[in-house]
Amino acid sequence: MYIYYLLTNLILIMISHKRLLNFKNLLVLLAFYCFVGCNDEPTGGIDNSNTPSPSMTLAESFGNTSNSDFMGRVVDLQHNPVSGAMVQIGSSTTDTDMNGIFIIKNAQVYEKFAYVKVEKAGFLHGSRSVVPTAGINQVQIMLLPQTATQTVSSGTTTTVSLSNGAAVDLSGAYSNADGSDYTGDVQVTLHLLNPTDDDMQQQMPGMLLAENLQNEARMLETLGMVAVELRSDTGEKLNLSEGTTATITVPLDPETLAGAPNEIPLWYFDEEKGYWIEEGSATLQGTKYVGTVSHFSFWNCDIPAEYVNICMNITDSNNTPLSNIRIRIESEFNGSRYGITNDSGEVCGIIPANQTLNLQYFLYNICNNIEIPNSSETVGPFSEDTTLNILLDAPEIEDYLETITGVFTTCDGDAVVNGYVEGSIGNGIPFYSIVTDGVFEINVLNCVENASISITGFDFDNLQSTGEINYTLTSPETELGNLSACDTIDEFIQYSIDDGQIEYIVSNINVSVQSDFIDIQYFNNDQSLDTCFWIRGNLDSNYPNFEGMYSFNYQNTGLFFTEGCPVYPSEINNEITFNLSSFGNSVGEYIDINFGGNYEDNQGVAHTITGVIHVKRDN
Repeated sequence: MYIYYLLTNLILIMISHKRLLNFKNLLVLLAFYCFVGCNDEPTGGIDNSNTPSPSMTLAESFGNTSNSDFMGRVVDLQHNPVSGAMVQIGSSTTDTDMNGIFIIKNAQVYEKFAYVKVEKAGFLHGSRSVVPTAGINQVQIMLLPQTATQTVSSGTTTTVSLSNGAAVDLSGAYSNADGSDYTGDVQVTLHLLNPTDDDMQQQMPGMLLAENLQNEARMLETLGMVAVELRSDTGEKLNLSEGTTATITVPLDPETLAGAPNEIPLWYFDEEKGYWIEEGSATLQGTKYVGTVSHFSFWNCDIPAEYVNICMNITDSNNTPLSNIRIRIESEFNGSRYGITNDSGEVCGIIPANQTLNLQYFLYNICNNIEIPNSSETVGPFSEDTTLNILLDAPEIEDYLETITGVFTTCDGDAVVNGYVEGSIGNGIPFYSIVTDGVFEINVLNCVENASISITGFDFDNLQSTGEINYTLTSPETELGNLSACDTIDEFIQYSIDDGQIEYIVSNINVSVQSDFIDIQYFNNDQSLDTCFWIRGNLDSNYPNFEGMYSFNYQNTGLFFTEGCPVYPSEINNEITFNLSSFGNSVGEYIDINFGGNYEDNQGVAHTITGVIHVKRDN
């Protein structure tokens, strides 16, 4: 399943940017970051359909309509989740949850173009355009605040500027949405988007796909953009009066300045179409581009180029799709751009046509972004859309690959059909995995031995969660057992015997700790032995904070359990493992244990069990 950064992050979805090479913007063709996949084809296969040609319009290159699934995250400038934002893909809409996550399935899009729009009061409209895949498409959108940079008055010439040098000169003539003249105060919101800013890729609308003055499809190399929005004193959206203009000033980063042309085309983002359209130009005046515009949206200073689509499917020697592989594509004339594989090992984007490309592969966000040794290769040039199946046969992959599996149910015990699992390893960037049938499998990359992992499951339909549960990875595979979304319940015990019905205990739980002895008990309301669950045992003081792996043991260090009293495990033929991953040191703090294995009951009958314990200390 998808990691979020797998979220992406998608998903989710999370990407790191680099600086320019030979002044070229590393964010050229930001569309490559789409975190989407492509159709299966033989290695190096070429798909000739809808390859943009110099005479092909952008809309003509999108192909036929199709249906795709999406998962994404909406955040603010501080990377905090934005909840309650409306997300639209085609005719499908939904709202983000408490984590800023949205899920839209079976959205109608084009084969090679999908447009995701986001609206939330207090923010400028956000969006992302991607090349969709048959798998889960993950996106991340960072919304810019709709905070007035300055309030001006109609009928007055005014310059609104930022400390970074971005500015807009206004004539004072404004119109309402219906074209009628507006008089009164005008709230002006101005933002500069710098190509060298790590977050620009999430902040900018769409992706850097455009249509030029000749209605031809082009990719863009951005040297900077501004967002300008005008609103009335009552919050209604305004624009410039017909026939009037404004002047925008876009300061250049020193790293882009050296190669900046004296004159550059201007492009505005069309919020209805989801791509950029050429209109006018800007001239270089000192360290800034200055141009004239007749309406407001996002305005972009870009160099256009012809392009083709590329998709890459990346697997290891066992044909396992590799998620979270960071790919750098470097071209001779258009700098470098990056992509990160999704849960299916796929990534798609656009690349310069007819140029030789150098590919490098990294373990993204793992051990300081390790480059996979001997993985660099040269491909291309490509004159048509291309799909590459890439085998990364490197020991480093096998060493770091972790598989996390589990079952995710509603509080009523039904399989979650529309939800996700959020997790993080140590203090790393969170990842997300979508859940559609109550079962999840997450492939993550990790280089920390016995790493701690926190997991939270969210039932998207019922707006309930499991709460955060802590585990310790048991490389190379970690089975989490059953997770239940009961966010109104602050502790629970759940288990399944012989792969049967999941049993839930959410009340009458008592947790006692005496020195190095732990005792977790549940009895039904009448305190009889007809229904009970009991785990107790001696903890190992050699483990930091007692946290570690324990075996089944009645007498010495270890844990034993009883379920369905008076039937209980015998003292022999028991191979249950208990992972004590979090040990609360005081009353009210959580103790987390996941367990599973084979055992024999006191009647001599063999069983299997899996379970999760998330409980609070009572003493």
